[in-house]
Amino acid sequence: MLSLHGKIVAITGASGGIGEATARLLAERGAAVVLAARRGERIDAIARDIQERGGRATTCVVDVTRADDLRRLVATTVERYGRIDVLVNNAGIAPISPLADLDTASWSAMIDVNLRGMLNGVAAALPVFREQGKGHLVSIVSVAGLSVSPSMAVYAATKNAVRTVHEGLRTESTDGVVRTTAISPGYIRTDLADSMADPGLRDRTRENMDAMGIPPAAVARAVAFAVEQPDDVEIGEINVRPTVQA
Repeated sequence: MLSLHGKIVAITGASGGIGEATARLLAERGAAVVLAARRGERIDAIARDIQERGGRATTCVVDVTRADDLRRLVATTVERYGRIDVLVNNAGIAPISPLADLDTASWSAMIDVNLRGMLNGVAAALPVFREQGKGHLVSIVSVAGLSVSPSMAVYAATKNAVRTVHEGLRTESTDGVVRTTAISPGYIRTDLADSMADPGLRDRTRENMDAMGIPPAAVARAVAFAVEQPDDVEIGEINVRPTVQA
Protein backbone atom coordinates (compact mmCIF):
# COMPACT_ATOMS: atom_id res chain seq x y z
CA MET A 1 0.00 0.00 0.00
CA LEU A 2 1.27 3.47 -0.91
CA SER A 3 2.08 5.68 2.07
CA LEU A 4 3.28 9.15 3.01
CA HIS A 5 4.86 8.00 6.25
CA GLY A 6 8.38 9.39 6.52
CA LYS A 7 7.97 11.94 3.73
CA ILE A 8 9.31 15.43 4.46
CA VAL A 9 7.29 18.10 2.65
CA ALA A 10 7.67 21.90 2.56
CA ILE A 11 4.64 23.88 1.34
CA THR A 12 4.51 27.55 0.34
CA GLY A 13 1.32 29.55 0.63
CA ALA A 14 0.32 27.32 3.54
CA SER A 15 -1.60 29.91 5.56
CA GLY A 16 -4.92 29.04 3.94
CA GLY A 17 -6.75 27.46 1.02
CA ILE A 18 -4.98 24.75 -0.94
CA GLY A 19 -1.72 25.11 0.97
CA GLU A 20 -3.34 24.68 4.37
CA ALA A 21 -5.48 21.77 3.17
CA THR A 22 -2.41 20.08 1.70
CA ALA A 23 -0.41 20.49 4.90
CA ARG A 24 -3.23 19.06 7.00
CA LEU A 25 -3.90 16.08 4.73
CA LEU A 26 -0.25 15.11 4.25
CA ALA A 27 0.40 15.37 7.99
CA GLU A 28 -2.69 13.27 8.68
CA ARG A 29 -1.31 10.62 6.34
CA GLY A 30 2.06 10.51 8.06
CA ALA A 31 4.26 13.14 6.41
CA ALA A 32 6.20 15.78 8.30
CA VAL A 33 5.25 19.19 6.94
CA VAL A 34 6.90 22.60 6.98
CA LEU A 35 4.35 25.36 6.49
CA ALA A 36 5.64 28.48 4.75
CA ALA A 37 3.83 31.79 4.20
CA ARG A 38 4.09 35.47 5.01
CA ARG A 39 1.47 35.26 7.80
CA GLY A 40 3.57 33.82 10.60
CA GLU A 41 0.83 33.81 13.25
CA ARG A 42 -1.53 31.96 10.93
CA ILE A 43 0.88 29.17 9.96
CA ASP A 44 1.97 28.81 13.59
CA ALA A 45 -1.66 28.25 14.58
CA ILE A 46 -2.17 25.66 11.85
CA ALA A 47 1.05 23.86 12.82
CA ARG A 48 -0.02 23.74 16.47
CA ASP A 49 -3.34 22.24 15.48
CA ILE A 50 -1.59 19.60 13.36
CA GLN A 51 0.70 18.77 16.29
CA GLU A 52 -2.22 18.51 18.70
CA ARG A 53 -3.78 15.98 16.35
CA GLY A 54 -0.62 13.87 16.48
CA GLY A 55 1.07 15.16 13.31
CA ARG A 56 4.53 16.55 12.71
CA ALA A 57 4.70 20.19 11.62
CA THR A 58 6.91 23.24 11.83
CA THR A 59 6.82 26.68 10.23
CA CYS A 60 8.97 29.16 8.35
CA VAL A 61 7.92 32.71 7.46
CA VAL A 62 8.55 33.12 3.74
CA ASP A 63 7.96 35.65 1.00
CA VAL A 64 8.39 33.62 -2.19
CA THR A 65 9.53 36.67 -4.17
CA ARG A 66 12.72 36.64 -2.09
CA ALA A 67 15.20 33.97 -3.14
CA ASP A 68 16.87 34.05 0.28
CA ASP A 69 13.56 33.14 1.93
CA LEU A 70 13.21 30.00 -0.20
CA ARG A 71 16.77 28.99 0.56
CA ARG A 72 16.00 29.48 4.24
CA LEU A 73 12.86 27.34 3.91
CA VAL A 74 14.83 24.47 2.39
CA ALA A 75 17.59 24.86 4.98
CA THR A 76 15.05 24.93 7.84
CA THR A 77 13.41 21.77 6.53
CA VAL A 78 16.73 19.93 6.24
CA GLU A 79 17.91 21.12 9.66
CA ARG A 80 14.68 20.01 11.34
CA TYR A 81 14.06 16.72 9.58
CA GLY A 82 17.36 15.75 7.93
CA ARG A 83 16.23 16.17 4.32
CA ILE A 84 13.50 17.56 2.07
CA ASP A 85 11.61 15.07 -0.08
CA VAL A 86 9.03 17.39 -1.62
CA LEU A 87 8.63 21.11 -2.23
CA VAL A 88 5.06 22.17 -2.99
CA ASN A 89 5.06 25.54 -4.77
CA ASN A 90 1.57 26.73 -3.95
CA ALA A 91 1.85 30.47 -3.25
CA GLY A 92 0.04 32.52 -5.87
CA ILE A 93 -1.98 35.67 -6.49
CA ALA A 94 -4.57 36.68 -9.09
CA PRO A 95 -5.08 40.47 -9.30
CA ILE A 96 -6.62 39.98 -12.74
CA SER A 97 -7.97 42.69 -15.04
CA PRO A 98 -8.48 43.33 -18.77
CA LEU A 99 -5.23 44.15 -20.54
CA ALA A 100 -6.73 47.46 -21.61
CA ASP A 101 -6.72 48.57 -17.95
CA LEU A 102 -2.91 48.64 -18.18
CA ASP A 103 -2.52 47.55 -14.57
CA THR A 104 1.19 46.98 -14.99
CA ALA A 105 1.81 46.85 -11.23
CA SER A 106 -0.46 43.81 -10.96
CA TRP A 107 1.18 42.23 -14.00
CA SER A 108 4.56 42.55 -12.29
CA ALA A 109 3.19 41.22 -9.01
CA MET A 110 1.80 38.09 -10.70
CA ILE A 111 5.08 37.50 -12.49
CA ASP A 112 7.00 37.94 -9.24
CA VAL A 113 4.82 35.67 -7.09
CA ASN A 114 3.45 33.08 -9.52
CA LEU A 115 6.50 32.58 -11.75
CA ARG A 116 9.55 34.02 -10.03
CA GLY A 117 8.38 32.58 -6.71
CA MET A 118 8.27 29.12 -8.27
CA LEU A 119 11.70 29.62 -9.86
CA ASN A 120 13.09 30.70 -6.48
CA GLY A 121 11.80 27.39 -5.12
CA VAL A 122 13.49 25.47 -7.92
CA ALA A 123 16.77 27.29 -7.32
CA ALA A 124 16.63 26.55 -3.59
CA ALA A 125 15.52 22.91 -3.74
CA LEU A 126 17.20 21.52 -6.86
CA PRO A 127 20.78 21.48 -5.52
CA VAL A 128 19.58 19.73 -2.34
CA PHE A 129 17.54 17.20 -4.33
CA ARG A 130 20.63 16.44 -6.41
CA GLU A 131 22.82 16.10 -3.33
CA GLN A 132 20.28 13.77 -1.68
CA GLY A 133 19.88 11.70 -4.84
CA LYS A 134 16.13 12.33 -5.09
CA GLY A 135 13.43 14.95 -4.67
CA HIS A 136 10.00 15.94 -5.93
CA LEU A 137 8.83 19.36 -7.12
CA VAL A 138 5.06 19.92 -7.07
CA SER A 139 3.57 23.19 -8.35
CA ILE A 140 -0.01 24.37 -8.19
CA VAL A 141 -0.77 25.79 -11.64
CA SER A 142 -4.29 26.50 -12.99
CA VAL A 143 -6.77 25.39 -15.62
CA ALA A 144 -6.86 29.11 -16.50
CA GLY A 145 -3.77 28.43 -18.59
CA LEU A 146 -5.57 25.74 -20.60
CA SER A 147 -8.40 27.98 -21.78
CA VAL A 148 -7.73 31.70 -21.45
CA SER A 149 -10.73 33.83 -20.45
CA PRO A 150 -11.08 37.61 -20.68
CA SER A 151 -9.15 39.44 -17.94
CA MET A 152 -7.03 36.32 -17.28
CA ALA A 153 -4.28 36.84 -19.87
CA VAL A 154 -1.35 37.70 -17.60
CA TYR A 155 -2.42 35.34 -14.83
CA ALA A 156 -2.75 32.50 -17.34
CA ALA A 157 0.59 33.43 -18.86
CA THR A 158 2.35 33.10 -15.49
CA LYS A 159 0.73 29.72 -14.88
CA ASN A 160 1.61 28.48 -18.36
CA ALA A 161 5.18 29.64 -17.80
CA VAL A 162 5.32 27.50 -14.65
CA ARG A 163 3.92 24.57 -16.66
CA THR A 164 6.67 25.08 -19.26
CA VAL A 165 9.41 25.23 -16.61
CA HIS A 166 8.09 21.97 -15.18
CA GLU A 167 8.27 20.26 -18.56
CA GLY A 168 11.78 21.58 -19.10
CA LEU A 169 12.89 20.31 -15.70
CA ARG A 170 11.30 16.94 -16.43
CA THR A 171 13.25 16.56 -19.68
CA GLU A 172 16.45 17.50 -17.85
CA SER A 173 15.78 15.00 -15.06
CA THR A 174 15.34 11.66 -16.77
CA ASP A 175 18.10 10.21 -14.58
CA GLY A 176 15.37 9.55 -12.03
CA VAL A 177 16.65 11.95 -9.38
CA VAL A 178 14.04 14.71 -9.62
CA ARG A 179 10.32 14.17 -10.19
CA THR A 180 7.94 16.97 -11.19
CA THR A 181 4.18 17.32 -10.90
CA ALA A 182 2.04 20.26 -12.06
CA ILE A 183 -1.47 20.34 -10.61
CA SER A 184 -4.05 22.62 -12.25
CA PRO A 185 -7.12 23.46 -10.16
CA GLY A 186 -10.34 24.88 -11.52
CA TYR A 187 -12.78 26.69 -9.24
CA ILE A 188 -11.73 25.92 -5.68
CA ARG A 189 -13.26 27.62 -2.64
CA THR A 190 -10.31 29.72 -1.49
CA ASP A 191 -9.55 33.38 -0.81
CA LEU A 192 -7.78 33.85 -4.17
CA ALA A 193 -10.40 36.42 -5.20
CA ASP A 194 -9.23 38.67 -2.36
CA SER A 195 -6.19 39.63 -4.45
CA MET A 196 -8.41 40.99 -7.26
CA ALA A 197 -8.61 44.79 -7.21
CA ASP A 198 -11.52 45.10 -9.63
CA PRO A 199 -14.72 44.83 -7.53
CA GLY A 200 -16.76 43.42 -10.41
CA LEU A 201 -14.26 40.68 -11.23
CA ARG A 202 -13.81 39.93 -7.54
CA ASP A 203 -17.55 39.58 -6.97
CA ARG A 204 -18.07 37.42 -10.09
CA THR A 205 -15.19 35.16 -9.11
CA ARG A 206 -16.59 34.75 -5.60
CA GLU A 207 -20.02 34.00 -7.04
CA ASN A 208 -18.55 31.30 -9.29
CA MET A 209 -16.61 29.84 -6.38
CA ASP A 210 -19.74 29.76 -4.24
CA ALA A 211 -21.84 28.27 -7.05
CA MET A 212 -19.53 25.56 -8.31
CA GLY A 213 -16.31 25.57 -6.28
CA ILE A 214 -15.04 22.40 -4.66
CA PRO A 215 -13.10 22.24 -1.38
CA PRO A 216 -9.31 22.79 -1.29
CA ALA A 217 -9.06 19.23 0.05
CA ALA A 218 -9.79 17.99 -3.49
CA VAL A 219 -6.49 19.48 -4.66
CA ALA A 220 -4.71 18.27 -1.53
CA ARG A 221 -5.75 14.71 -2.41
CA ALA A 222 -4.21 15.15 -5.86
CA VAL A 223 -0.96 16.31 -4.26
CA ALA A 224 -0.99 13.31 -1.94
CA PHE A 225 -1.61 10.95 -4.86
CA ALA A 226 1.38 12.30 -6.78
CA VAL A 227 3.70 12.39 -3.77
CA GLU A 228 2.91 8.89 -2.50
CA GLN A 229 3.94 7.19 -5.77
CA PRO A 230 7.10 5.07 -5.68
CA ASP A 231 10.31 6.72 -6.86
CA ASP A 232 10.11 5.18 -10.33
CA VAL A 233 6.67 6.68 -11.03
CA GLU A 234 6.18 10.33 -12.00
CA ILE A 235 2.73 11.91 -12.19
CA GLY A 236 3.44 14.74 -14.62
CA GLU A 237 0.21 16.73 -14.59
CA ILE A 238 -3.22 16.58 -12.98
CA ASN A 239 -6.26 18.77 -13.66
CA VAL A 240 -8.71 19.09 -10.77
CA ARG A 241 -11.96 20.92 -11.48
CA PRO A 242 -15.62 20.76 -10.46
CA THR A 243 -17.59 18.35 -12.60
CA VAL A 244 -19.95 21.23 -13.50
CA GLN A 245 -17.18 23.60 -14.66
CA ALA A 246 -17.01 24.12 -18.42
